[in-house]
Amino acid sequence: MEYTSGAASWQKVLRRAVAGLLPGRPRQRRPGWSIGVPLIAAAAGLLFTTSATTANGTALREDRRPQLNQLIADRAEQVAASELRAANLRGQVEQQTDTLAHSDGPIKAQQDRAKGSLQSAGFTKLAGTGVTVELNDAPRRSDQTPSDASNDDLVVHQSDVQAVVNALWAGGAEAMSIMNVRVLTTSAVRCVGNTLLLHGRVYSPPFKIVAIGDPAALQHALASSQGVRLFKDAVDDYQLGYKETVSAVEVPAFEDSTALRSATVPR
Repeated sequence: MEYTSGAASWQKVLRRAVAGLLPGRPRQRRPGWSIGVPLIAAAAGLLFTTSATTANGTALREDRRPQLNQLIADRAEQVAASELRAANLRGQVEQQTDTLAHSDGPIKAQQDRAKGSLQSAGFTKLAGTGVTVELNDAPRRSDQTPSDASNDDLVVHQSDVQAVVNALWAGGAEAMSIMNVRVLTTSAVRCVGNTLLLHGRVYSPPFKIVAIGDPAALQHALASSQGVRLFKDAVDDYQLGYKETVSAVEVPAFEDSTALRSATVPR
């Protein structure tokens, strides 16, 4: 095998480079690259145009939380205004029904029949002895927080609230409220993150649940509930909040819509 010196090798490289630049030895063009360059340029232009349109003259990374907070506040005002209007309309209907009842026997009979069911249906406020349960998120992370604890371990979940509510109903609760909002056996408890969604309104912890009934039976039902026991275990492990008290309590009347949403034919 023949070896060449470093100087000779550099001479060969130089001669090849010069030969590639001579008119008689044109370089080979790459068709794929020549087509790809315009496509890449067009895509880049489209991207810049889309970014400019989306930004609408503002920075894409601009903090828009104040705008979101304002939007939420505006929607809350609209909901409050709609609820007030609905309450006024219900009052007008009741007033006109009372007026007709004085001169119409069948309407008076149906009105008396409906009034007899108001309390059992939850449309009157009630007071009595009962149990109050308060659930709360764990405090901010500290030295007492387990190192392997996730954010989900430190907040109250939908299943936790449902466990308390179901236990109180099972214990014979006559009436119940959550966050001072009357709930029925058909009321849906939903959690979004660590907030509670109830009858279209959003509530933050601590979540206060009040039930009227025999305190001993209610507390026994809470102690027997597996879901409540699991939450109490998490209280010990992650410093979540659980408080259970017996006292004289009051629950408001049910104020949500009474419109029928679904029904089944009895068999």
